[in-house]
Amino acid sequence: MSSFEFTSSGEWLRGSGPESDIVISSRIRLARNVQGYPFVTRLGSRRRQELEDFLGHQIAGLRSRLGLDYQNLKNAPMVDRLLLMERHLISREHVNTEGDRGVAFTSEEAVSVMTNEEDHLRIQVLRSGLELEAAWEVVERIDEGLGEAVPYAFDGNLGFLTACPTNVGTGMRVSVMLHLPALVLTRQVQKVFHAVTKIHLAVRGLYGEGTMAFGDFYQISNQITLGRTEREIIQGFKSLVPRIIVYERKVRERMVDDNKTRLKDTVARAFGILKNAETISSEETMDLLSKVRLGVNLGLISDIRISRVNELFILTQPAHLQKLEGRDLAPQDRDVVRAGFLRKHLQN
Repeated sequence: MSSFEFTSSGEWLRGSGPESDIVISSRIRLARNVQGYPFVTRLGSRRRQELEDFLGHQIAGLRSRLGLDYQNLKNAPMVDRLLLMERHLISREHVNTEGDRGVAFTSEEAVSVMTNEEDHLRIQVLRSGLELEAAWEVVERIDEGLGEAVPYAFDGNLGFLTACPTNVGTGMRVSVMLHLPALVLTRQVQKVFHAVTKIHLAVRGLYGEGTMAFGDFYQISNQITLGRTEREIIQGFKSLVPRIIVYERKVRERMVDDNKTRLKDTVARAFGILKNAETISSEETMDLLSKVRLGVNLGLISDIRISRVNELFILTQPAHLQKLEGRDLAPQDRDVVRAGFLRKHLQN
């Protein structure tokens, strides 16, 4: 085990932002590449190292202004890379690729900058709740700061040039993570997905593209960047997401009105299992914590803060448990350690 140690949760998990009963986080990410260098998939090892050194130096120059701490991930153990992914500081692709690459992030985990991922630079800002405008202000400032020293690959007609054609243009991906347990329980969530895909947005799981939706968490993100300004992309989300929030809240209220006793029993059973289980999988933990989170937001349970529930979604993931134990764990051993961790933090 190695150097990455986290003693607290990121700002985006604290449940303090607007509409945070439903919107877990808002994320804006920019893809940028450097003039004169091929895209990452065509970089040889020597030029890849050269580019990583150059970008790491430029990012370090922002440390005094933003508090960014840069780490080279080339030789980082797999558990550390997975830990960073579980905390949404790097992508799954950044975990599994080879060669010189890195990440810089702030102590609040609100900002992360990846080097040599799919693109040379991926600049990301995460905020609690529905805070797209605030996230954009920060990511724009970082982009401009790096752009003063880094010559971005840019075309006057196409915009920013990126490894994936779907990112060409602004290079911007907006993503909002939603907790939609009522729509899932009443089997109405597919209506939302249908409406979202019709306007060219994508629905993904907790860790983005190619991941399953556990714990009733869904990420909605844009698929088109070309031909639209950053403000237009953000405005599209600002008009859509509040409608999903209203829909989820109405269904929650209807569930309470129709059978509050049954709903309270469902929440209490979920909390009881989490507090007493001797072994529990990650998937079951996510499902039960989702029900507890719903119960807290509806005032059906008062024994735990919403910020703590949010933290447990992350702290019970495999890499976090292995860091806690200081050793690699087989899946069945992780289930035992996870149950013990939950008992310790919930029985009190």
